[in-house]
Amino acid sequence: MRLVFIGSGEIGLPSLQALLADGDHEVLAVITQPDKPSGRNLQLRAGPIKLCAQQAGVPVWQPQRIAHCLEELRALQADVAVVVAYGQILPLSVLEAPRLGCVNIHASLLPRHRGASPIHAAIAQGDAQSGITIMFVDVGLDSGDILLQEALPILPTDTGGSLHDKLAQQAPGVLQRALALLAKPNCPRQVQDPSMVTHCGKLRREDGRLDFNNSALQLERLVRAFNPWPGTHLLLPNAAVLKVHAAQIEPSGDETQPGRVRCANPKEGLVIECAQGALRLTELQAEGGKRLSAADYLRGHPSFPETLL
Repeated sequence: MRLVFIGSGEIGLPSLQALLADGDHEVLAVITQPDKPSGRNLQLRAGPIKLCAQQAGVPVWQPQRIAHCLEELRALQADVAVVVAYGQILPLSVLEAPRLGCVNIHASLLPRHRGASPIHAAIAQGDAQSGITIMFVDVGLDSGDILLQEALPILPTDTGGSLHDKLAQQAPGVLQRALALLAKPNCPRQVQDPSMVTHCGKLRREDGRLDFNNSALQLERLVRAFNPWPGTHLLLPNAAVLKVHAAQIEPSGDETQPGRVRCANPKEGLVIECAQGALRLTELQAEGGKRLSAADYLRGHPSFPETLL
């Protein structure tokens, strides 16, 4: 097949690499987001999708809006466009440019977790599994017909980072099977069940603040889901931010006071009561400091507050 690859996030990199290595497909062009400033000096840096395409000698387009390269896209006469983590809703004119339309690699079992943060949402909401969905792109938000799905179990130890990497490695195989189905005269199309739809939005740093009025189970899931981005934190009484990189659920009696610090010393660790249960914080980082075990952090901060808001 003659393909156009449209994507920006690292999750799409293994899929692009697989397409470039597959002799059955020809990647005509890669469309990705413009370079963004990063680092201390805010220098413009190319993303992994762009670098991979350049190394393979594939033309790279970086329009501010994808509709700006519509005529060039039509001129390619591609069979299909593969979209993954591009960050823009594609207009109908772009969707209709390839002969067979556009298919999207989505990191959830649609219709669950439509939107920008499906990996985080799956862990935070305690899902038993995630997976890869290949769907036909329409003008809605992740609402197109499903071409193929493959599930992946979520382990109790999975973080947003580890699940992201697993799904990234799972995606190329699912995509290859989906493209084989797409090449057939009557490929399968499954309409998404509207009664099963859930949504997840774009995350912000402030979404990671730990609220101990929730249960310890909810907060432990949140710590894992938001690791490494956007991270979780608690706000100390002096307004200082304390990042939380890892936590465990602690058993607790019937009587708990959300936010009360049960213990805070190097020997016993740091345990904070929640609406239900208690949470043991095991890896911490003060603003401007290094990532430390709770014991090491508490050695340097012996006077920890008795209650957190």
